[in-house]
Amino acid sequence: QVQLVESGGGSVQAGGALKLTCAASGYIFSNCGMLWYRQAPGKERELGSTIVSDGTTTYGDSVRGRFTIAQDNAKNTLYLPMNSLKTEDTAVYYCALCGDDGLGTRRSYWGQGTQVTVSS
Repeated sequence: QVQLVESGGGSVQAGGALKLTCAASGYIFSNCGMLWYRQAPGKERELGSTIVSDGTTTYGDSVRGRFTIAQDNAKNTLYLPMNSLKTEDTAVYYCALCGDDGLGTRRSYWGQGTQVTVSS
């Protein structure tokens, strides 16, 4: 079974920075992508950033230029350094993993989320 654990959330002032970490454990044949989502209070879940095994990254318009997604394959760890934080970045941030079992089946795994609060 695959487990994802997010950490690094907290409370910061606007303009500050945080670095989120997602530690993955358990067996997958291959990593077919890792993603950061967030859900702000009263709003729907939003895709923030993705990374796939070839290094290709994507960013949502709201975070592009401020957040960076990076993966340490050796440690099965995903990072999201966040700079120039804004109050609207306040949300629960979720890590997700696309895992390929090598038999043609892909499955999405989710962490429990970590709270990021940005104050003005």
